[in-house]
Amino acid sequence: MSAWVPSDALGRRLLCGTEYGTVRYVGSVPPTAGIWLGVEWDDPQRGKHDGTYEGTQYFKCRHPRGGSFIRPNKANFGVDFLTAVKDRYGLNDEQDVQRGTENTLVFGKKTVEFVGMDSIAEQQRQVQLNQLVDISVRECAVSHAGQKEEISRTCANIRHINLSKNLISSWETVTAIASQVQKLETLNISENKMTFPSTSTSVSSVFSKLRILALNQTEITWAEVLLCAPGWPALEELYLTSNNITILERPDNVLQTLKLLDLSDNQLLDGNQLHLIAQLPRLEQLILRNTGISSIHFPDAGFGCKTKMFPSLKRLAINDNKISQWSSINELDKLPSLRSLQCHNNPLMDTEKNPETLRQLIIAKISQLEVLNKSEILPAERKGAELDYRKIFGNDWLAAGGNWNPEKNKPSEEFLAAHPRYAALCLKYGAPEEGELKGRQPLTLKNQLLTLTIKCPEKPEQKPVEKKLPESMTIQRVKGLLYRLLKIPGSELKLSYESSKLEGKEVELDNDLKPLQFYSIENGDCVLVRW
Repeated sequence: MSAWVPSDALGRRLLCGTEYGTVRYVGSVPPTAGIWLGVEWDDPQRGKHDGTYEGTQYFKCRHPRGGSFIRPNKANFGVDFLTAVKDRYGLNDEQDVQRGTENTLVFGKKTVEFVGMDSIAEQQRQVQLNQLVDISVRECAVSHAGQKEEISRTCANIRHINLSKNLISSWETVTAIASQVQKLETLNISENKMTFPSTSTSVSSVFSKLRILALNQTEITWAEVLLCAPGWPALEELYLTSNNITILERPDNVLQTLKLLDLSDNQLLDGNQLHLIAQLPRLEQLILRNTGISSIHFPDAGFGCKTKMFPSLKRLAINDNKISQWSSINELDKLPSLRSLQCHNNPLMDTEKNPETLRQLIIAKISQLEVLNKSEILPAERKGAELDYRKIFGNDWLAAGGNWNPEKNKPSEEFLAAHPRYAALCLKYGAPEEGELKGRQPLTLKNQLLTLTIKCPEKPEQKPVEKKLPESMTIQRVKGLLYRLLKIPGSELKLSYESSKLEGKEVELDNDLKPLQFYSIENGDCVLVRW
């Protein structure tokens, strides 16, 4: 007897054992008898060929060995949504009560007969299903919605659904399920390879309350996102990772409520693709990890000006990309609302051997930043970074036409392009004094490290700590470091140091703006901390 094959099998998703695939062919494969399913496997290692058998091409595969034939009885075409829910939450008929025969219930050795037992169990099931608000049927082989209105009748209170890694073949199926969930707020349908509408569809109220949508690894394109988006009028968070999205388009009158967009693990054509989504008015968080971008540029704003792009963007993640130029960091200062940046694992990070110096430079270049790589920027740290930056590039400023006399201060365009914030830092702290700039070393050599012991003489319970600190580190920044160690505000700390050369004398470190080298501190000296 031949196994049953769904009439719409072509294009359907299936499971064979633990392997997922898509049906690309249904029919005979001579010289063998009977019906075969030609399957393109998600994991090409499971396949044997590209859909060609004995010289005849029955279907096509992306991978040259990504396909094979299986008999229909080996294919699992999945279950409807409600069956999966009942299985997952133990609410199927046979799981309700331990039954004897007919309408009896067994208590130990005693058998008690109940009239209408089936209907009571059914009522209990209905009550339990109706109480479910947050449902996860991940990896439950869900492939279709089931009977019309059955979900809305039995699960009226669902708000959050995780449908990831199932056998959903089309957006139509998602809509059929969601249309029965009136209060749906969160929907995760990631890891379902499915087809999406290729032309604009009539806008319905199915997703009218949807706030969070995850479409990771669904093979959706940005054009398809925009075709579906009119149906998401209240959407706030959209996750689109690992979809081979390369090109973006401007969203016109859609996604206007979006606050978070995750495009990680899509290899975008270039950084200019970002300009196409830069007018999303409420976008606060943009996640662009591993998107292949090598530069960021906001051409509508000059040095020291704010861009009109991304007006609400507060948090930006650009980790694991190809950004190698400081000019991209300079550009980020143009974002009017930026407060948090993640930028680990970019070639730019290799330009400085000392991660502390790198952090300082980024802080100095982006004026409103409050969190860098998940670490809060304290006011003392910002002040120290900006003062150091002003000194480090002081000689470059002079060489480029900078001058202490405001009338003669005309640094070159090249200098201003490389250091757009330098003029603002001079306004904030004053131009660097001539004495500060004498004998400045190049940036890569500036952090000669001192090994110092830090002691709290009045707090014997606080053990001495050995630290390596750059000699160019200001007292202000040392206090910032101590705040992180001791949780005592820098304003309450009094610092001094003692050296074997000073025979028991203490030297007060009384000027927050001076670097350690100003006080002639050397390797092996001891910094004393009191409060």
